Amino acid sequence: MNETPAPIRSIVIAGGGTAGWMAAAALSLAMGASDCTITLVESEEIGTVGVGEATIPPIRLFNGMLGIDENEFVRATGGTFKLAIEFVDWTRLGHHYFHPFGRFGDDFGMTAFHQQWLRCRAAGNDAPLSAFSLTEQAASAGKFDRPPGSPGVFSTFSYAYHFDASLYARFLRRYAEARGVTRIEGKIADVRIGPESGLIERLTLDDGREVAGELFIDCTGFRGLLIGQALGEPYEDWSRWLPCNRALALPSERLADLPPFTRSTARGAGWQWRIPLQHRTGNGHVYCSDFISDDEAARVLIEDIGAAATGDPRPLRFTTGRRRNTWVGNCVSLGLASGFLEPLESTSIHMIQTGITKLLAWFPDRGFDPVSRAEYNRQVGAEYESVRDFLVLHYNRVERDDSDFWRMCRAMEIPDTLAAKIDAFERTGRLLDRGKDLFEAPSWLAVLLGQGVTPRAYDPMTLAVPENDAQRVLAAMRKVIADTVTQMPSQAAHIDRHCRMPAGQA
Repeated sequence: MNETPAPIRSIVIAGGGTAGWMAAAALSLAMGASDCTITLVESEEIGTVGVGEATIPPIRLFNGMLGIDENEFVRATGGTFKLAIEFVDWTRLGHHYFHPFGRFGDDFGMTAFHQQWLRCRAAGNDAPLSAFSLTEQAASAGKFDRPPGSPGVFSTFSYAYHFDASLYARFLRRYAEARGVTRIEGKIADVRIGPESGLIERLTLDDGREVAGELFIDCTGFRGLLIGQALGEPYEDWSRWLPCNRALALPSERLADLPPFTRSTARGAGWQWRIPLQHRTGNGHVYCSDFISDDEAARVLIEDIGAAATGDPRPLRFTTGRRRNTWVGNCVSLGLASGFLEPLESTSIHMIQTGITKLLAWFPDRGFDPVSRAEYNRQVGAEYESVRDFLVLHYNRVERDDSDFWRMCRAMEIPDTLAAKIDAFERTGRLLDRGKDLFEAPSWLAVLLGQGVTPRAYDPMTLAVPENDAQRVLAAMRKVIADTVTQMPSQAAHIDRHCRMPAGQA
């Protein structure tokens, strides 16, 4: 006989910001007409980190799940469209490359497209792989358009967004409150844990009010008030692989041309971001305090933002890593409470999203089945580790030796999983796929090649296609992509036509 589940009747979200309101929006939609109450506790006196202004394509799935109109969302958040990340001075000084979204070319001849490209390159074809990415070519030209109804070459195209994280949280708050979420203003002073169950029973606010619940979502940022301070879940420190531990965030005036990509520029002890929004530009310097002082880091940032600053540098301290388990008892941690992998590949908001979607897939009843919890933790842990490996690749596979920081990064011992991936690619041009990577083959391909990892061989199955035929296919693809980019509007023109932020809305 099947057991009847005992459904969750009350959910308490501790903390607001992007993580809290993403959780509130998704849970309010998922719970639908059930009698489960959702309460979010936050304090306006506690600021949010707010560096998650750049995203990767899965954010479109999250917004689509909520039924959000894209133009409305972009207008409300001062958003722009993001086709790629440009990496400047990473591999070596004076070098740059793009990590574009979407695919390179189309597979043909029973092998991956890049294998045919490697084969043709070995035969003397000097066309760069970037020539076969519609997304990268559009990004380089400052162009953007959304795929038409019959995608054709746009089937290889993908995009994400830049947006104001505080405005996104405000947008989702309206969405969630319209679906019954109750917001309580207040600071959490105490977390009550049942002495026998070991589960969280209620939160006590600093004015004495109590908020009881059955499922608790910890969105309290680096403090981890529930998962860390109350439940004592350990934090795994990954600084030996990702040594940057501080950041400065600084807004500046908007860029006139609104480039459709994030820029990441390597510096002597870290790197600097630039994120173009409609109403301003987000800038930041991520660095390792062992190699540069805070004052010097601020000077480096201020001197190279390319526009007038509209505020003062805002400091952030962190330790890269994650909670050993992100779900403990009846508490699920999201966002910075669960871990932080720095914003190099714009994964901060995605890690919130993936935590939410996995929670919905393994949503508990009041019995809090340990098997479901263990599987959730396994999946979240695997995703953190796959993103970690992708980030470490950027730091370790460099030619730079112009500073102690980069010499340290070159000499670091990398995770075995990353070492195996690099070795397979160098030997054969093949990309190991263990079925758990957030970043798929095109992303690894772009960054491996961009960081100077060059295959010594290519797939022998490519030889089943006559060389002249392969060369003709590549030439035709390159022409279609170039012609398509020529016809696309600039990003600024696209936004002006479809989703311009009203003046004074920010």
